[in-house]
Amino acid sequence: MNDNWKRSTLVAVLLTALVAGGCASKKYVRTELDSHTATSTERMDGIEGQVEENQTRLDVQEEEMIEISQTAQEALDRALAAGLLAEGKFLYETVLSDDKVRFEFNQSSLSPEGMAALDQFVSELRARDEDVFIEIQGHTDSVGDDAYNVLLGERRAETVRRYLSQSGGIALHRMSVISYGKTAPIADNASPEGRAMNRRVTLVVLQ
Repeated sequence: MNDNWKRSTLVAVLLTALVAGGCASKKYVRTELDSHTATSTERMDGIEGQVEENQTRLDVQEEEMIEISQTAQEALDRALAAGLLAEGKFLYETVLSDDKVRFEFNQSSLSPEGMAALDQFVSELRARDEDVFIEIQGHTDSVGDDAYNVLLGERRAETVRRYLSQSGGIALHRMSVISYGKTAPIADNASPEGRAMNRRVTLVVLQ
């Protein structure tokens, strides 16, 4: 009896240990699984956050690119090719084309209103306190031949550059001029109002 009782007790103890061990193992497995699941979730959240951040940056860059006109993009490309920029970045452009600033037909001189507009341009430029490069683009209406309008557009751009240098104190090496002549209209040349809008100078500010 004693031997049988001892054997029964030993078997019971072993079974209890096995059951307890099994429960502990299951608990350990569950803990590990929960830990790995939480870590994976955190990693996925982090990846999703990075994706959203990158998409936001792309959206902003796309919006910025949409705001750049064709002639401004061409100015940026020219400045980059010539090594004139520190950052290769478009900042903004100003068009001297409202009713008081437009150039008269076949004229390249600045009106008092045009001078005031350029003074305001210089004031805003100084307020930014940044090293910039300015491309000054001259434009004309469609009256006259191509060669003449290229020269007229260049004279208009050069008039603005000279004023910005002499009155605004902007260094000449920070500016360049180019004439588009009549090749880049912003209005219909069929009407007097449209031709007046096309007689303009655009200031493209780059960095």
